Amino acid sequence: MPTVLLVRHGRTTANASGVLAGWTPGVHLDDTGTEQARATGVRLAPVPLAAVVTSPLERTRETAEHLVVGRDPAPAVHVDDRVGECRYGDWTDKPLKTLAKDPLWKVVQAHPSAVVFPGGEGLAEMSARAVAAVRDWDSQVAVTHGPDAVFAVVSHGDVIKAVLADALGLHLDAFQRIAVDPASISVVRYTDLRPFVLRVNDTGGDVAGLVPPKRRRRARGGSDAAVGGGAGPPGRR
Repeated sequence: MPTVLLVRHGRTTANASGVLAGWTPGVHLDDTGTEQARATGVRLAPVPLAAVVTSPLERTRETAEHLVVGRDPAPAVHVDDRVGECRYGDWTDKPLKTLAKDPLWKVVQAHPSAVVFPGGEGLAEMSARAVAAVRDWDSQVAVTHGPDAVFAVVSHGDVIKAVLADALGLHLDAFQRIAVDPASISVVRYTDLRPFVLRVNDTGGDVAGLVPPKRRRRARGGSDAAVGGGAGPPGRR
C-alpha cells in the first residue's frame, strides 16, 4: 500500500503569539514558518509525490505549495476539509495561557476523547473524520498510482497526532503523548493487516528511505512485521 507523509504546516503568526487559531481565516505562515516550509519542500524533493492533500486553511495551503514547487510534473493538490483543523468553537482566537485556566483544559490533557469544545466539535469527532480521510486517500492513491506510491497530507498538529494515535493502535486519550512540531514529517504505511508508523515528528532526517524502489519488493508492501527489526528501508545508510 502507499506511504503517506503527514506534514504539519510551518509556524504561523498565531503559533508565535500563543493564540489558538482554529479555523480563523487569514492566519498565514510567518517568516520562520515560510522558511520551514521551504526547507521541508527542498528536503522532500528526491521523494516522488503522487499527490498532495491539504487542509483548506491558508497556513496548510501555503505549506503545500512548497512541497510541489519545482516538481515536473507537479503532483495534483487536493483540498479536503476532513483534514482541516479541529473546530475549537469558543476557544478559537484565545491565548493558550488564558485557556489553560479553563477547567476543560485539564480534560483536554488527560481525557481528550471526552472533550467537546463549546460551540465546536469533539476531539473524537475530529479524529474520526481525519483518519477516514487519510485512509480514503490512501486507497485512492493505491488504485491510481500503485502500491509503492508516496503522497503527502498537509494538516495540523492535533489532527496529525490523532491520525498517528490511530495508526499506533493507541486510544485517543494517549494522543497527547505524541509531539508534532511545525513543518515536521510523520510517516505511515497502511497494509491489509496493520499500519506501520515509520517516522514521527521528523524535522531533519534523511529521506532516502522514503523513495520507492525501482522494482516492487514484497517487504515494502507486505503486512508482516520484520521479526528482530529488519535491516531498514532500501537505500538507507
